[in-house]
Amino acid sequence: MKKISLLILAVSFIFTSCKTGMSQNSDKAWEQADAIIRSITVPEFPDRTFKLEDFGGLGDGTTSNSEAFQKAIAACNSAGGGTVLVSEGKYLTGPIHLKSNVNLHLQEGAEILFSTNKADYLPLVHTSYEGVELMNYSPLIYAKGQKNIAVTGKGILNGQAGNDNWWPWAGKDVYGYQEGDANQNSEGNLPALREMAENNVPVTERKFGEGFYIRPTFFEPFECENVLVEGVTFKNAPFWIMHPLKSENVTINGVSVISHGPNNDGCDPEYSKNVLIKNCLFDTGDDCIAIKSGRNNDGRRVGIPSENIIVEGCEMKDGHGGVVMGSEISAGVRNVFVRNCKMDSPNLDRAIRIKTNTLRGGFVENVYVKDVEVGQVKEAVLRVNTYYGIYGKQEGNFIPKISNIQLENISVENGGKYGLLIKGRESEPVSNIVLKNVTIKNTETPLEIENCEPVQFINTTINGKKY
Repeated sequence: MKKISLLILAVSFIFTSCKTGMSQNSDKAWEQADAIIRSITVPEFPDRTFKLEDFGGLGDGTTSNSEAFQKAIAACNSAGGGTVLVSEGKYLTGPIHLKSNVNLHLQEGAEILFSTNKADYLPLVHTSYEGVELMNYSPLIYAKGQKNIAVTGKGILNGQAGNDNWWPWAGKDVYGYQEGDANQNSEGNLPALREMAENNVPVTERKFGEGFYIRPTFFEPFECENVLVEGVTFKNAPFWIMHPLKSENVTINGVSVISHGPNNDGCDPEYSKNVLIKNCLFDTGDDCIAIKSGRNNDGRRVGIPSENIIVEGCEMKDGHGGVVMGSEISAGVRNVFVRNCKMDSPNLDRAIRIKTNTLRGGFVENVYVKDVEVGQVKEAVLRVNTYYGIYGKQEGNFIPKISNIQLENISVENGGKYGLLIKGRESEPVSNIVLKNVTIKNTETPLEIENCEPVQFINTTINGKKY
């Protein structure tokens, strides 16, 4: 009850702060962030160990360990929980399906190699692709409807994706795609899935998998409670890397993500609540962290905002954005806190980014960013774009609402093309943007702002000019 009361207090305050002015309430907002952290249940596990080798596991890099993982996890779960221990070695396997009260622990020197045989990821499971639910290949590590699960240790999770496996399906030459080959954009693939979602076809009838070209996520806890990912390294992912979906109480601590494939977002909480991402390294082929809440009609059908997301003590290197909200954002995002992070790479496009359009709609409100060091970014320190679209103009009837964004104690050595790049809608301008104690030393264009209420500058300097 105590944790629930703290969380109710936190959310109550955040909504109140929208009305009373963010610049006067930042200290209390961060107190509420701390209250949210205290409310998050981190799973604990009984002192029982189930060694993979005792269930036939063999770390020679070539023997399939799919059955060994299945048996060890089932035994651990049946006994009431504990740790499935993966010792030093290279363990080839198909997808791993976690069960309640199981901690999958990789010792230092352990590496799990996920199969390159697509048939190993069948039968189909209920999953999601770019904000649209479907029946597809299993994520590499998957749990649905489970409670108290973890992936921990100092080992490596290697998806073995590359220009000869999974990545060509993105349909981009740089990732091994050959002109004329079938890919996710071919007829019957993503276009068909998105049409099904717009026509409210039941998810159980959206069947893909074999014969199609839609890549699985790497780690996906779906409708789970009390999730921990700690210490491990992810690399060579087919698609999004950590994807908490419709999950609550998620802690991601000390994780390294080094994966430069297509759509290799580091962490994408979607329809999820009470998520703490701390002390992590992100070096990715797409957004480092991207907070999602469904695409277009499917997001509105589900209707679960992502909320109470805290990012602290992280390092962002390559990526399209450091902390991003969107573009799959139709159910909305609220209460995002980012602090004590470092963002620095010639291949990092933006520090903070919000992206949507009038097909997505949705809302973003209550975003607090504090004590962040930015070395360099390519495009912008803060970008808010309500005209987002990769494949041409994307216009509909769902006007997004963006409000209450505060950047405080931010230092930027090289801000790239823009300090602030904000493009709102005339019918719904972006509102209540505050910069407090922000210094951007070098940027080509300090401000490029359309359809936004006046930005509030407090002790802010851009290119040596005080605003």
